[in-house]
Amino acid sequence: MGLIFEMVEGGFLDISVEITGPGGNTHSLLTLMEPSKFCFSNGMSTMTPKIVMFTIDVGEAPIGQDIKIETPQKKLEEMINELAVAMAAVKHEQESMEIQERIHRVINNNTNSRGLWSFFKAFVLVHDIGTDILPEEIF
Repeated sequence: MGLIFEMVEGGFLDISVEITGPGGNTHSLLTLMEPSKFCFSNGMSTMTPKIVMFTIDVGEAPIGQDIKIETPQKKLEEMINELAVAMAAVKHEQESMEIQERIHRVINNNTNSRGLWSFFKAFVLVHDIGTDILPEEIF
């Protein structure tokens, strides 16, 4: 069992995670092998909304890892397991990149709209100055 989480947006990207096992004892992420409870806490800055992306991977513990016999079938199973882990990592990375791209697009659109608005304000200012100065010079 594994937990992967990432702060996507909000505050200083800080959040607390507590992992509690069935007996009420806390775990580190490395010793997690039984059903557990994951608690995400926003106690550091409760007024700031945050977005957390997390994935809980659940799998069976490897059986027969202490056996030293190398068979082609066992080697193939190991390679398939490594491929599955690599594919899961790629999937997690793609999800993370998709969320980051969405956030950056919102920031870009906001910046672009402000830039267009600034250009419009500058144009109106130049137009107003021009209409004030030109009639005075003509007459």
